[in-house]
Amino acid sequence: MEDIFHWCREGNVIQVRVWLDDTEHDMNQGDDHGFSPLHWASKEGHLKIVELLIQRGARINATNRGDDIPLHLAAAHGHRDVVHLLLRNRADVNFVNEHGNTPLHYACFWGYQQIAEDLVTNGALISIANKDDHTPLDKTRGALAQRLHDLAVEQGQDLKRIHFKDQSMQGFKTRSRDATLSRYKGINIKDLTLITKIASTPSGETFRGRWQKNDIAAKILRIREFTSRISRDFNEEFPKLRIFSHPNILPVVGCCNSPPDLIVINQFMSWGSLYTLLHEGTGVVVDTSKALKFALDIARGMAFLHSLERIIPQYQLNSRHVMIDEDLTARINMADAKFSFQEKGRVYYPAWMSPEALTKKPADRNLEACDMWSFAVLLWELATREVPFADLSPMETGMKIALEGLRLSIPPGISPHLSKLIKICMNEDPGKRPTFDMIIPILEKMKR
Repeated sequence: MEDIFHWCREGNVIQVRVWLDDTEHDMNQGDDHGFSPLHWASKEGHLKIVELLIQRGARINATNRGDDIPLHLAAAHGHRDVVHLLLRNRADVNFVNEHGNTPLHYACFWGYQQIAEDLVTNGALISIANKDDHTPLDKTRGALAQRLHDLAVEQGQDLKRIHFKDQSMQGFKTRSRDATLSRYKGINIKDLTLITKIASTPSGETFRGRWQKNDIAAKILRIREFTSRISRDFNEEFPKLRIFSHPNILPVVGCCNSPPDLIVINQFMSWGSLYTLLHEGTGVVVDTSKALKFALDIARGMAFLHSLERIIPQYQLNSRHVMIDEDLTARINMADAKFSFQEKGRVYYPAWMSPEALTKKPADRNLEACDMWSFAVLLWELATREVPFADLSPMETGMKIALEGLRLSIPPGISPHLSKLIKICMNEDPGKRPTFDMIIPILEKMKR
């Protein structure tokens, strides 16, 4: 296997870029010590590679086996430019490793004054004590200790010592979350532990489970009759859903082809789907800012999918098929794609589908334009916090959209900019709908 870790250590930007262009390569995988590519690039100070990995969706706060995040390594090795870049991308400035050390502990120990000051200015606490009950100021002396103390006072920090608490036995370690998963395609069903059913849909039943100490979601596909041809098609199609190279795509990490069961596996998302978040009272308040962030996440994910060769299985965009990561990032769930052998022509969520998607054969549709209509419905859903056509059954909804001109109405009170965008994306003429690449800058401007 190509050694992505070696290339990141050596600073080979070109080779790293080529490696990342393969959608099946996971930039969050860990080596034997749990170091992700971002760990190595940060440790060695290769700013261009750090930038590239972050742009492609590398986990900023992924941990190695010692629970160091990349910020620990950049601070410990004096790479101030990398420290700044990680902080700008929401690195956890007070993250504690297994020794109880924060990045500030290491900057102080090695005497990197400017980095230490930068960390404190960005919220690093001088009062966090490690396993030996040493704070960062205990790791330095003289003028630097006094300077950091004064900075902390200016920042309004509570200087009361925060004693170390060992949380390693409580399941709080935050391993690079796709690190071990991405290396496997075929998974033995005997190695899976299915714990709780979390969803039942026309396409299958989804269980929360465990595999190799990872929390996973396992979807058992509904199949009327298992055949050797279906088994073969499944093996050919599911690898196309192993898309690890974009932060807004949730890949299928593996499968079990264990007749009569076909199972697709991805990482478990504790917040569930966007539909759950919006309509089933999870406690998360989706204000305008969060709604626009979700919309931008989805648009970026769809733009990436549209840049690829059109994949089989087919993916239909709706809020049930968008999962929410633990850091409230929206990710398009590849496990919800429809395989070629699953019920053809059956429509279960017509409220999100364009009129032509309900009336024309797939070969006669502009599939990208159909996705844009679905995205417009998602924008309406995010803006109103309502379920589209909630008072109608799916069959009634589909018939009325296809044959009677039923359309969503935009209620008063919605931002005029968002209202205009919904109308543009829901143009009756598929050829006049924008592409996702066109609306991403619009959403970015609205989000500011």
